Amino acid sequence: MSPRPIALSCGEPAGIGPEIAARAWDTLRDTCPFVWIGDPSHLPPETPVARIEASGQAVAASASALPVLPLPFAAPSVPGRADPRNAAGVIAAIEKAVSLVQDGAASAVCTAPIHKKALIDGADFAYPGHTEFLAALAGGAQAVMMLAGPSLRVVPVTIHVPLAQVPRALTPDLLRATIEITAADLTAKFGIARPRIAVAGLNPHAGEGGAMGREELDWIADLVASMSGPYTLTGPHPADTMFHAAARARYDAAIAMYHDQALIPIKTLDFDRGVNVTLGLPFIRTSPDHGTAFDIAGTGTANPTSLIEALKLAQRMARAA
Repeated sequence: MSPRPIALSCGEPAGIGPEIAARAWDTLRDTCPFVWIGDPSHLPPETPVARIEASGQAVAASASALPVLPLPFAAPSVPGRADPRNAAGVIAAIEKAVSLVQDGAASAVCTAPIHKKALIDGADFAYPGHTEFLAALAGGAQAVMMLAGPSLRVVPVTIHVPLAQVPRALTPDLLRATIEITAADLTAKFGIARPRIAVAGLNPHAGEGGAMGREELDWIADLVASMSGPYTLTGPHPADTMFHAAARARYDAAIAMYHDQALIPIKTLDFDRGVNVTLGLPFIRTSPDHGTAFDIAGTGTANPTSLIEALKLAQRMARAA
């Protein structure tokens, strides 16, 4: 069977997505073939482009040009200025990437950053972000966000929730489902036969016996102790001692209770090479762990490293699946 490319949706054309896609191709060429889905006129003008009609042509084309499945957009791209007229095109590119992987024509989906306000203004986009939209395209799957880097994989149980609301949003059912989805995908998509998962506490020092919060005593410790399966589960651990090198060597993924508890350590360890991975979907999806960066769009200074790492990780996951 010939290798299948990764389907890369263009993201917001006024952001850095088009230029980092071109630079990612220039770095990877045919070592990690992908097909870019979008309007070719939005790419940097010096980009060698191979317009293809089917994703299967991307592998051969990748050696000498960026393979592009052309998708006409309503408006030109002005760096740094999102145009709501292009919202429908951005959404269509994501839908096309998903349909390619669902049809077996692509090995994985990788998504460039989107601008949610432009999508809402231009197309009444009804989802908080990529993850929820992809879950809907997958038939309503429960999706879980993982941040993965060279030395850490971490999964936040609650994500874009104000800190004051985290204790209410954090429920036993949500924590259990997050652990189970993480364990299943560490095996199915990362090739880890028996994953080791460490669970962080919610409170400082994991509650310190109830002196700094009771959630660990009241239900988190019991839930962790009650769970069993083809994985090793430990915790709740004090979060402030979970992320140094010796601690990271003892697990394959960490479960964090809220956004900053997860994202601060991975961005501190390796800011440029962090990758956003969506677990729980019936296909592989990765994304660079940054936004549209309107302030530097079009300047040629955007760092493509996170996108390159996202494409390379998608390729490794596809080979492990």
